[in-house]
This record gives sequence, structure tokens and C-alpha cells, in this order.
Amino acid sequence: MSFDVQTQHRQTNDLTDLSNENGILNRIVQGEKDLYALIMRKYNQRLYRIAVSIISNESEVEDIMQTAYLKAYENLDKFRFESSFSTWITRILINESLLHLKKREHISQLERENPFSEFYQNSTNQTPLSDAINSELKMILEASIRKLPEKYRTVFIMRELENMSVAETMECLGITEANVKIRLNRAKVTLRNKLKNYVKDDELLQFYKPRCNRIVDHVMNKITGRPAYE
Repeated sequence: MSFDVQTQHRQTNDLTDLSNENGILNRIVQGEKDLYALIMRKYNQRLYRIAVSIISNESEVEDIMQTAYLKAYENLDKFRFESSFSTWITRILINESLLHLKKREHISQLERENPFSEFYQNSTNQTPLSDAINSELKMILEASIRKLPEKYRTVFIMRELENMSVAETMECLGITEANVKIRLNRAKVTLRNKLKNYVKDDELLQFYKPRCNRIVDHVMNKITGRPAYE
């Protein structure tokens, strides 16, 4: 293992007191880089759900999450605690996701203009949620969520699945309170609320442990020069 027993014990204790998040962030800035893994584990589920609501392509989401985490780490000394870290990291993720969409659209435009582009396209398939989720009903609901227009899908996931407040959602997306409420209501109507009663919100769009470990391992390798796991 790349972490020694003392470091693992300290992280276990810190993990039970993530309410002192600002203290942990300050310790990371002071040089305790290994503690950043705790922060990532805390926010992996939220960032995954929000990223997939914007990108809707699981094969690209992990790269975007890693980029967001690395940008947050590189600018952590500039974080002034004027807003919550959760809002700050979420905004970074959203910006990276939207930037990715713009780049994708630009590439698509070039491909449309190139009559031979079909011979050079990569056949990257989206990872099916059915590989990880066996419940047929959850698959139906997840598929319905994915088919929502992006602006409704993102608000629905932030408010209903991640339990983010209206204020947090407004700040992250740069929209008004009225728009948050309107988009959420339209998303719920489209999804036909009765489907939601069959499954628990925290079971939807899960970011399973192997993927969580992969994200943490990659980012910690970039930050510390060694993976979190060997």
C-alpha cells in the first residue's frame, strides 16, 4: 500500500469528522496532500450525478471529474471560504462540463463539414447503466432522467437527487429562484411523479466504489506522484 498505517488511521479519523471540512482544506493547503482523497470521496457522488446530467455520456464523465478535481486542487489556495466548498467545486465541474460540450459541438461541426469524417470516427460506446443496476424500474427512471432537456435534467438532479438547496442551485447555475422552481416542476411533470415512488433517490445514478476508487487514484497520483492504491 502506498499510504502507511499512520496516515490511513489519521484519514479514518478525519473521515468521521468531515463536518470540519474547512479545517481539512486548510491542512491540504499546508501540505497534507493525502487528505484531498477524503474530499473527493465526499463529493464524487454529487459531481458524477451533475456531470452526467450535463454530458449524458458516461465514457466522458470521469475525465471531466478528474479535471475539475485537479483544477480545484491547483487553485485551493485561492479559495477564500466566502461560499461553501461544495458550491465552489460544483461550479468548477459545471464550467468544465459546459466547456467540454462546446468542444464536442465544435468537433461535430468539423465532422459534418468533412464528407470523409465517418471513416475516422471512434466507435466509443456509452457504458450501460444496466451493467451496474439490475432493477428494471430504476433503469426506466434513469433513462427518463437522461432524456430530459439538459436545463431540466440538471436542476432535477441537483435538487431532488443531491438535495442541494435552491440557493446553491441558483449560485451554481447562475439562474433565478423562479427558474429553479419552474425547471424542477417541469422535470417532475415530465417524469410522471408516480415512477419516483418505486425507488429511493439515493439509489439512482450511483457512482459505484470501483469508479470512485479510480477517480481518487488518478487524481492523487497527479497531486502526490503516487496512487492512493497499489
